[in-house]
Amino acid sequence: MTDQPPSLAFAGVFAGAMTDAVPSHAADPIGYVLEIAGSRSEIVLDMAALAPLAGSDDVVLASAGQVGGQIKVRLGTTWLVASIRSLKLAAGTAGQIVAAVDFLGEGEEEQLTGKLYAFRRGVTRYPMPGTEVYPVSASDLVQVYAADDRATIEVGHVYPTKDVRGSLFVDAMLGKHFALLGSTGTGKSTSAALILHRICELAPQGHVVMIDPHGEYAAAFKHNGALYDVNNLQMPYWLMNFEEHCEVFLTSSGPDRQIDADILAKCLLAARAKNRIGQDIPKLTVDAPVPYLLSDLLQLIQQDMGKMDRAGSTAPYLRLKAKIEEIKADPRFGFMFNGMLVADTMAAFVSRIFRLPGDGRPISIIDVSGVPSEITSAVVAVLSRMVFDFAIWSRNEPQRPILLVCEEAHRYIPNEREAQSAVSRILSRIAKEGRKYGVSLGLITQRPSDLAEGVLSQCGTIIAMRLNNERDQAFVRAAMPEGARGFLDSIPALRNRECIVCGEGVSIPVRVMLDTLEEAKRPASADPVFSESWREVGDEDQIVARTIARWRAQGR
Repeated sequence: MTDQPPSLAFAGVFAGAMTDAVPSHAADPIGYVLEIAGSRSEIVLDMAALAPLAGSDDVVLASAGQVGGQIKVRLGTTWLVASIRSLKLAAGTAGQIVAAVDFLGEGEEEQLTGKLYAFRRGVTRYPMPGTEVYPVSASDLVQVYAADDRATIEVGHVYPTKDVRGSLFVDAMLGKHFALLGSTGTGKSTSAALILHRICELAPQGHVVMIDPHGEYAAAFKHNGALYDVNNLQMPYWLMNFEEHCEVFLTSSGPDRQIDADILAKCLLAARAKNRIGQDIPKLTVDAPVPYLLSDLLQLIQQDMGKMDRAGSTAPYLRLKAKIEEIKADPRFGFMFNGMLVADTMAAFVSRIFRLPGDGRPISIIDVSGVPSEITSAVVAVLSRMVFDFAIWSRNEPQRPILLVCEEAHRYIPNEREAQSAVSRILSRIAKEGRKYGVSLGLITQRPSDLAEGVLSQCGTIIAMRLNNERDQAFVRAAMPEGARGFLDSIPALRNRECIVCGEGVSIPVRVMLDTLEEAKRPASADPVFSESWREVGDEDQIVARTIARWRAQGR
C-alpha cells in the first residue's frame, strides 16, 4: 500500500498542532482516514497532534494513539467509533503513523457541545478517505458503554478508565450461552464467582446449577447457595437413561458391548415395568425415569441367563451381574446406588437441585470432587440431561429458565470425535438447542482448544482472560466476531482479573478490569504459598495419620 501525504486541509491543522499553543482536544483532529475496507480500515495519525494528548488527565484521550485506544470520525451528524488494532510508521513520511482500526458502532452528535450520545452497535455507512479523525474522550466512552434499559450487572471498569463501569446484559448473555476462558492463575475462578454473585443479586429467585469438579465454590456461595456433595446429593440411580446405564454398567468393548447392551436394555425395561408407576404408563421406554430395584434387575438378568432358548454363552450375563453387584456393594457409590433411594423422590430432587423455589438461594453448587472418577462423567451427564429434559417437558408450563454452569468444561466436552460420551453429547446438544427451551450454558475452561469443535462458537458471549498458549489464542480468535479481533491481540498481555468481553452480552467489544471480590465470596482456589508453608513444622505424624484414615475410608 502506498502511504499518501495529508491533504492541504490537514496540513494547517498539523502545523498548528506543532506550535506551543495547546489545542482544544475536543475540537482538533489527530489524523485522517486513509483507507476504508469493511470492518478493518486504516487511518493516518499525526504524532505532533497526539503529543499534547499524552499528558492529558483524561486517560481515554491519553490512550488515543495506542493499540486498544479509541478514535471517532464525524459523518454528518453522526460519530463513528473505532478501536485501534495495530500501529506502524508511515513509510517515507516523518511524524506520521498508520493505524489499522475496527469500526465498532455509531452515535448521534449533540448539536451544542459536539459530544457523542445514543451510541449503538454497527455502522450504517462508512466515511470517505480523507475524513478527519478525532480522539474519543472519557465522556464519549461513558456514552459508548452506558447501560440501556435492559437488565445489566456491573462487573468492573472499562480499560483504561477508573470510573466508566463495564456492564453485561444478563438476558442477552444467558439467552445465547457464554464462555469464560483463561489460563490457570489469571483469576478465572474468582471472576466466575463474581459474575454468578452479580447474577444472584439481580435475581434472588433464579435457577442456577453449577458443576464444581474441585470443590472450590462451596466457600464462595455458602450464604446464598445450596451446597451438595456425595454426603447429601442423594441422586437416585434410576434417573439415568439407557445410555448412562451403559456407561456405568458395561465393561466390555467391540462386538461384546452391543450384546451386553441388548441384554441390559431388555432386563432394565422389565425392571422399570415392575414398578407401580411403570404399570400406569401405556408405552414405557427404557429411558423413562421410573424407579426400579437393583435386586429386581439382577434377578431378571439371572432369569434371562437361565432360559433354555437363550442364544450364546453366559459370559455377558455374568459380566453385567458382577459389575452391578460390585457397584451396589461399594460404599463410594452410596450417594447414588443406595437401597434407600428406590422411592419416587424425583419431584423433590428436581425441586432441590433446580432451586424451585429458590428461597433466596438461587444457585446449586454440585461438588463432584468426591464422586468416584469412573462415574463422574455419568453423574454430570445425568444432571445436565435432567436440566434439558425438564425444560423440554415443561414447555406448556410457566417458564422457569435454568442456567447450567460447567467448570473445567474441556473435561466433559473434549475435542474427540471417535468416542463421544453421554455427557459430551448432552452438553453439545444444550449448546446447540438449549436456548430454544430456556436452558443457558456457561462454560469455564483454561483450555479452549481442547473443547469439542463448534461448542465455543455456540457461545454468544465470550469473556477471555489471559491465555498463554498460542493454540488456545488461535482457537478463541477463530470464535470471535471480526470487530473484536483488535482486542484479541492484547489477550497475551492482560493482567490478572482483566478480560476482553465480546458478543451479545456487551454493546461493543470491551476490555474490563474486573472488580475485587470480597474475601468471604471467593472460591477456595488460592495457590499455596510455598515460601511460608514450608517454614511451618510440627504435627506431621497426625497429619499423615488423619490423611491415611480418610484415604482408606474413601471419604472426607
